[in-house]
Order: sequence, then C-alpha cells, then structure tokens
Amino acid sequence: MSQLPLAITSGDCAGIGPEITAQAIAAFPDETFALYTHKPLFERACHQAKVTIPENIIWCDLPLNTTLDAIHPGKNQAATGDLAYRAVCQAGQAVLAGHARGLVTAPFSKAALHLAGHTDVPGHTELLARLCGREEATMAFFAPHLIISLVTIHCALSAVPALITPARLLRVLRDTAEATQRLLKRRPKIGVLALNPHAGECGAFGNEEAAVIIPALHQAQTWADFEGPLVPDTALITAPHKPRYDAFVAMYHDQGLIPFKHVAFDCGVNVTLGLPIIRTSPDHGTAFDLAWQGKASPKSMVQAIHYARQLTP
Repeated sequence: MSQLPLAITSGDCAGIGPEITAQAIAAFPDETFALYTHKPLFERACHQAKVTIPENIIWCDLPLNTTLDAIHPGKNQAATGDLAYRAVCQAGQAVLAGHARGLVTAPFSKAALHLAGHTDVPGHTELLARLCGREEATMAFFAPHLIISLVTIHCALSAVPALITPARLLRVLRDTAEATQRLLKRRPKIGVLALNPHAGECGAFGNEEAAVIIPALHQAQTWADFEGPLVPDTALITAPHKPRYDAFVAMYHDQGLIPFKHVAFDCGVNVTLGLPIIRTSPDHGTAFDLAWQGKASPKSMVQAIHYARQLTP
C-alpha cells in the first residue's frame, strides 16, 4: 500500500456525512486518511450520533464561517455548504499536488452550496473537472458485478440528443474502458445502450444510433470490446447475477441510474473518470432526515473507499 494517504471530505456536516465518514474510516484500520472538515463540527456530529471517531486520521481542519452552535442538523445552511465546497477544493488540490493519492467525498447539498453563493456548481463531478482544468469529466457508478457510466449527466431530457456528440461519446467510451481494465486487469467487454426505444428500430424512432453511436463504437474497439447499440429495456436484465458485460455505457442520467439503484442502492459508488485524479463517493445524498442520529448506513461510503484503494496506485 502506498504511503500517501487518501484524502477524504465529510460532505455537508449538517447531514450524515460525519457519521458515515467516521464509520467508513474505521473499517480500514490499515489505511491513513487526510480528512478535510471542520474538526469541532465533525466531532459534535459524531458525538450526537454516538459514533466513535477512529484514530487513523490526519486532520486537515478548515474554518467554519459561523459559530458551532449556529449549525443545526438536517437543514440546508450556507455555512455547511461553504465548508463542503472548500473541503472538496482543498482536498482535490492536495491530490493534484501529490500530497494524497486519491479523493473520497461524502455527499454535499447543492441547495446549501447555493445558499453559500456557489450557484455555478451542479455537482461534485463538474466541480472537480473545473478544479482539474477540464471542461468535462465522466460520471460512472460501480457496484459488485455492475458498472455503468453516463454520456450526459445533469441536463434536461430534451437536451440529451444534441449533447450526444462523437467527441463526448468517444471520451466516455475511453474513460469507461480504461477504468474497467484497471479494475479487472484484462481487456473488458462493454455494452453500450441505445438512446431510443428498440435501439431506434432502423430509424423509425430516431437516427442517433446510426449517425453517432455506431460510428463511435467502430472507432473505440481499440480500447475494449464494445457491443451495441443495445436495446435499453432488456440490456441489463441479467446484469446483476449473470453479467454479459463488464460494464455499460448509458446515454443519459436516469437510463443508467434507475437500473443501477434498483440493484445497488445501499452499496453503489459514484466514480469520477477522465481526470488526472481518482475520486469516489457514495451513491446517495445527505439524508438530512437521518442526520446525527446514528441510523445512517456507511456501506456505500465503505465501498467508495474500497474502490478508491483499488483504482489508485
């Protein structure tokens, strides 16, 4: 194991971030974590949740732009939104500078970020892409026996067809192939979903398959064994138990996330691909309704650390 620590952020500290982070860190006693958070607030949340804070932490203590008593669990607040934003930026910069080998992020609230004035941040993926000087990154989701990456992410469904360009599709195909090969240590077989019902049915329901997807698949065969366009409503039916493919590429957010969360809601991991750093995160939100109660499951956070360990040197 590398001597460099994994950087980890506790997300929005008014949510379940602190308690699941502490429990997940405790599951890896052989690993050292550089934790970016406000230490007193993190400790307060864990104390109220009756969660023990492990010792394998290097504290990267960030200031809180209010008093500790002003923070209330289960609510969107500007102070915790700003803390979460700064934690991601500083942890990401530490990985870029070579002070940590990968990044694991607990969930933050976009509404809290907006209250803090960070209104141009759609999510972690876009923020980290900007931090790394990239226009875009690839959002992917990992679980045992199922990997799905997305060609388009946070946009209106009506905008999806125009966003499926050859350049964007090829980037996602390449990123998915490289990450899957890194995990499996072999050339992967990847299924690519069609955009339209029945894979367009020879142009009856749209021409994106013939015009964009099929030509891109021909170009991408040097990276992996790609097959498609696959009919979306049947492609993943046997995937969780008898997988035909090592990974899938979906054309839009819900096309990939609905089947993924159906089979891996409590253990799925969000992985950002295509950046010079590795970043993983639980595939759930801040769960304000469970904040500081000790009821939240750390399983997805544990899996996020597991994949960060596998994907980093």
